[in-house]
Amino acid sequence: MSVSVPNTGRRRWGTLGLLILAFWAACALALAWYLAVSWNPALVARYAPLYLDGLRTTLTLVGVSYLAGALLSIPLAVTRQSKSRILRGFGFAYVSFFRGTPLIAQIFLVYYGFGSFRAQFEAVGLWWFFRDAWYCGVFALALNTAAYQTEILRGAIASVPKGQWEGAASLALPRFVVLTRIVAPQALVVALRPYANELVLMIKASAIVAIITVFDLFGQTRRAFSQTFDFQTYLWAAVIYLVIVELIRIGTGAVEGRITRHLRR
Repeated sequence: MSVSVPNTGRRRWGTLGLLILAFWAACALALAWYLAVSWNPALVARYAPLYLDGLRTTLTLVGVSYLAGALLSIPLAVTRQSKSRILRGFGFAYVSFFRGTPLIAQIFLVYYGFGSFRAQFEAVGLWWFFRDAWYCGVFALALNTAAYQTEILRGAIASVPKGQWEGAASLALPRFVVLTRIVAPQALVVALRPYANELVLMIKASAIVAIITVFDLFGQTRRAFSQTFDFQTYLWAAVIYLVIVELIRIGTGAVEGRITRHLRR
């Protein structure tokens, strides 16, 4: 005769989860209450256009950097898988440097470091690019995200079973067809969530460019606070960032449900 033993561990974690959920729900309600109580129509009317302009700058900055990093990650992923020791070493060094150093240090190296070579950049006609803080921000963010996207792409391709490659080789399919029709669709399922997480991290990390005088969303928030000393200016910025991240989460879930519908029974 078997005696059932209650699963106290599962019950304990379930209770803890409810407590954590209740805590965050209370925080959300407190934030909503504070914003409702401290609502200042004059403040909103004055700074809402600046926030919208900063939001547009943030989305453009992140979008351009993310796409540039995605394009750069393709050849970098090839070097990471190359049979050449030199190419593998270059890819490893690039990824290690940009993943192992702070983003703010990389931005300073581009914005202030490259400024030390003004004469050389003027000689080759590139000073117009590196003298502009916005372009420097895009350049630094693109180099940074390329390192992370390289590992995402490499891991996604490596996750495709070896039998898929062997089956395509037995059919003598061209390599381009194999990559685009067989490997890429399977790798996309694996890489979708990591790519979305990297986009979220970039949106939050893009606030650093405000330090080099780029008036993105956070830069406009700092300007509003310096003129009003009203703490809710930062709260509104936090709400906007939260909405952006939530939209990305919902969009990622929708795309994931679409491309994995064949896996559901």
